[in-house]
Amino acid sequence: MKIIYLLLLSTILFADVKDDMFNLYQNEKYEDVCNLGHSWLDSNIRDEEFVSLYAFSCLKSDYIDRLSIPISVLKFSKESRSNSAYFSVILMQKKLLYHALVDNYDLSKLHLPSTDYILSKVFDLYSKLGTHERRNVYFFNDEENPRVNYKLYLVQDDKLSKIVIEEFFDKISIQRHVYW
Repeated sequence: MKIIYLLLLSTILFADVKDDMFNLYQNEKYEDVCNLGHSWLDSNIRDEEFVSLYAFSCLKSDYIDRLSIPISVLKFSKESRSNSAYFSVILMQKKLLYHALVDNYDLSKLHLPSTDYILSKVFDLYSKLGTHERRNVYFFNDEENPRVNYKLYLVQDDKLSKIVIEEFFDKISIQRHVYW
């Protein structure tokens, strides 16, 4: 009897967690959803709706490194495979951009898919520079909206450098993204 009660209780708790995550997501509390999903990920790893909601929340809150598990488990439906490919592109672009900025790796010879995510946009703009002399700061104009600009640079932390992308609209800072 205790086992049935525990199973029922865990099902109710999970339903509440998923509903809570969805409500937080709709209220644009992406970091909260990502952290809540991270806490419950192990017990819901086979629920692709849960994993996708978690992954998109982590993406929108710039926790890109948390995408590696969703990339590997999203595979049982067409939509899940599409989401997995989308997350893979962004994670790969982050790793390659970091490699380029820190190690002066030339990205110009690579031809990768792109996404609408800000890191992808900046990755594409940086790649188009071709072979160039290293700079401390890079400025890019958005190709679709001339009123949007990006500033790309590295900041040094205690142990490693971090990529910073600042997004501007009419020269007013609207968002700052930090990736490590």
